[in-house]
Amino acid sequence: MQTLITHIKHLYQVETGAVKHTVAGADMAHLPELENAWLLIENGRIHSFGSMDQVPELRADESIDASGCLVLPAWVDSHTHLVFAAPREEEFVDRIKGVSYEEIARKGGGILNSARRLRDMDEELLYEQSLQRLHQVVAQGTGAIEIKSGYGLGTEAELKMLRVIRRLKETNLIPVKASFLAAHAYPVEYKENKTAYIKLIIDEMLPRVAGEGLADYMDAFCEEGFFSVADTEQLLEAAWKYGLKPKIHANQLHYSGGVEVGVKHNAVSVDHLECVGDKEIAALQSGNTMPTLLPAAAFFLGIQYQPARRIIDAGLPVCLASDYNPGSCPSGNMNLLMTIACTQLKMTPAEAINAVTLNGAAALELSTEMGTIAAGKRANLIITRPMNNANFIPYDFGNNPVGRMILNGKLM
Repeated sequence: MQTLITHIKHLYQVETGAVKHTVAGADMAHLPELENAWLLIENGRIHSFGSMDQVPELRADESIDASGCLVLPAWVDSHTHLVFAAPREEEFVDRIKGVSYEEIARKGGGILNSARRLRDMDEELLYEQSLQRLHQVVAQGTGAIEIKSGYGLGTEAELKMLRVIRRLKETNLIPVKASFLAAHAYPVEYKENKTAYIKLIIDEMLPRVAGEGLADYMDAFCEEGFFSVADTEQLLEAAWKYGLKPKIHANQLHYSGGVEVGVKHNAVSVDHLECVGDKEIAALQSGNTMPTLLPAAAFFLGIQYQPARRIIDAGLPVCLASDYNPGSCPSGNMNLLMTIACTQLKMTPAEAINAVTLNGAAALELSTEMGTIAAGKRANLIITRPMNNANFIPYDFGNNPVGRMILNGKLM
């Protein structure tokens, strides 16, 4: 099966030669492109591409005229909580009235609120709602995604979430990675015995999660009032024994030590990073852990934004992800996320696109499959609406730039 796309106004994120795993520092401002281009897809993979003055003469099974449109690799969203039982709009109103995120959590809201609702929800209904959300974000350009557990906070409920995530994987709509996040908060019944909950995760949950092959990563919320550095270390060390690599919630509300512990334990990424200073940057420079920023959550909570410019100017890569969840970011819209990154974090459009394509793929260990336009990579692509260039995507905020999606080489 061959599909030939022709007359592409700009073909962005083109790559030739060796696979590029990340782009960092000043290089993030560069977005490789071809003007007036063609791209050939064969059997679900990118076969070749080039300028229209050298378009191949062949009888493709399908031809697409992309005149006036851009073509880019689909967005990679490397941090979401897409599987959840119900929204939390009442907490949204509480925050408007001045109640802080931490106060809501102390009163049994936040994560604990979601956990109560999820434990009561039928697994089939949870799957159906989650699949609807997955289709929604795909329609907005997402072509690969990570989804966390963490609203179960108990063995059976956590396994229920992970089984739903596995079913989403098995749809083969887009690549899905699963993170085991029982260390998201302490359930009410363990509030006075936190050591016992950590023991439950390590001795009971982890063996079952690993035994059933339900997760790719182990995550923990390393933050004041949640899981300490010592707690996090204990959890990550246990996870490594089962082959689960770390991805860490770090430094969202405080300088928690989460960045340093993530780098120390070779985390694939440390995510949130509102609180980043010299120590955190030095730690990131000493390892290969991807700094992943979630500015849509900071926007929705009304808290300080991540210092993206400082991180990039230190020569580091930056990834952007949605943090789609029912409490602090009820949106998986990566296009709006890029607008926030540009207007509030002062990232350029090219930096933002690099952060959700090439670096997003690295944050999910999908660099050989996703993130750039390269021969052999999966043909998960965005064909935009007619527009002049990629700067228009974050500029035209609130509107969907996607004209058509191509997934696994098929026009959707």
